[in-house]
Amino acid sequence: MGKKKTPAAKPNENQSANPSSAPLYKTVWRWHFYAGIMFAPFLIILAVTGSVYLFKPQIEQALYRDYYTVTPQAERVTPSKLVGQVKELYPDATITKYRPGESDSRSTEISLTSGSESMTVFMDPYTGEKMGELKDKDRIMDKIEEFHGELMVGTIGDRIVELAACWAIVLIITGLFLWFPKNKNKSKKKRSLAGILYPRLGKGKQILRRDLHAVPAFWIAAGMLFLVMTGLPWSGLWGSNFQIVATNTGAGYPPSIWSGSAPSSHVVRTKEVAEVPWAAENLEVPNSTISDFMPLPIEDVMYVARSEGMHPSYTISIPQQADGVYTLSAYPPKAQDEATLHIDQYSGAVLADYRYDHYGSVGKAVALGITLHKGTQFGIVNQIFSLLICLGIILIAVSGLYLWWKRKPDHGLGAPKAPEASAKSMRLFLLLFIALGILFPLVGLSLIIVWIIDYAIVRKVPAIKAFLNA
Repeated sequence: MGKKKTPAAKPNENQSANPSSAPLYKTVWRWHFYAGIMFAPFLIILAVTGSVYLFKPQIEQALYRDYYTVTPQAERVTPSKLVGQVKELYPDATITKYRPGESDSRSTEISLTSGSESMTVFMDPYTGEKMGELKDKDRIMDKIEEFHGELMVGTIGDRIVELAACWAIVLIITGLFLWFPKNKNKSKKKRSLAGILYPRLGKGKQILRRDLHAVPAFWIAAGMLFLVMTGLPWSGLWGSNFQIVATNTGAGYPPSIWSGSAPSSHVVRTKEVAEVPWAAENLEVPNSTISDFMPLPIEDVMYVARSEGMHPSYTISIPQQADGVYTLSAYPPKAQDEATLHIDQYSGAVLADYRYDHYGSVGKAVALGITLHKGTQFGIVNQIFSLLICLGIILIAVSGLYLWWKRKPDHGLGAPKAPEASAKSMRLFLLLFIALGILFPLVGLSLIIVWIIDYAIVRKVPAIKAFLNA
C-alpha cells in the first residue's frame, strides 16, 4: 500500500500578508528545505554518536573495570620497575606514554607501539602484575569518537562532518526566521502562543506534524548552536585555521610560561609529540640540553608533576630522541585544571608550563566550550543537559524528514516553489549567505557549487527543473 498523500505544505500560517515579504519568505523556506534534506541524516549521526560519547567515562568504567580497578595497598612498585616489566613482556616495543592513574584505586597505564600497532598495558602499581592489554584499534569509544568526527573515512569524512555542522547553522538561522511569528492583523492585540511555544493538539495532523518539528526546534536552537560552535574547533579545516589565527593574533603564549627563552624553531608543535588540550596543541616544543647524565626515571618526573600541582589525571609522554623532552599533559574533566608541561629529560627543569590561566580569552572560551561539549565540565548534570539537546536534534531532524515524506508528490522532490524575486528585495538574504560563506569556507564553496549547478543544469534541463520545482 502506498503512502497517503497530503496537500503540498503551505507557508507558515504566521507569515505576513505583506506581499513584499513573500519572495524572501519563500526563498528562506526553500533553502531551509534543501539544507534539511541534504544534511539531516548527518545531523542524526552526529547526535546519536554524540549522545553515546557523552557517557564515555561511565561506559569505559563498565567495559574495562577489570583493567581499571585495583585494590590499594601500603606499598607501591616503583614506576621504573613497572616500565622495566613491560619492556620484558614486549621486548620489541617502544614505550611512549606513562599514566600513573588519578586515584589510589586506579591502575597504571603504559602505552607502547610495536610496528604499526599501538596498545595500552594496564599494570597493578601495588603488585607489579599485568592486568591486561588493550589495542588502540579495539577501544569502542575511540571508534565512536572517530565516527562522530570523521565518519570513519578519514579526511573526507572530516570535511563532510564540518560541512554538515556549518550548514546546521544555516538551518538554525533559516528555521528561526520561518518560526518567528508574523502578525497578519496589526490591530490584533493578543496572539496565541500555540504553534509558537507549544504544539497545537487539536488542529489536525498536518499542523501537529509541523508543530512537532518547529516548536522543539525553537527550544533547542541555542543548545544546538552551542554544540555546533564548540565542536567546530576540532574540525580539520575550519578548526585548524581558527587555531592558527587564535595563536598568531596575540592570544598566543605569554613569556611567563617559558623558563628562559622560548624556542626559536617553529617546526615541532606539542600536538606532534603528545595529546594535549586544544589551546596547547601549537605550543612550540623546546629541546633538552644534552648532557652526560642519564635521562630521569619516571618517578622523578612524577615528583616534578606533584611539585608543580598537576591534576592527577596527567599523562607523561616519553621522549624518543636525545634532545627530546618529557611532555606532561593534563586533560581533565574541568577546563580550569588543564595543564601542559615540557620538562628537560636530563635535569628535570621545567622548560614550559602552560595552563588555563595563561590562555588568552579565545583559548579559555574554547577550552570551556570543549569540556561543556563533551559533558565533563559539570558532571552528570552537564551530560543530561547535552543529551536532551542531542535527542532534540534527532527529533527535529526525523520530524523534518517525515514532514517532507508526507507532502512529497509521486513525481518530484516536493521542494517549495522557487520564487521570482529581485536582487533588491533579497539583499539581506544574500548578504547573510555571503557572510556565512566567508566565515565558514566550506559553506561558501558549497554555495558556489549549488549556484553553478542551478544555472548550468537545473534551469536548462526541463525535467530536472520540474522535479526540483524550480
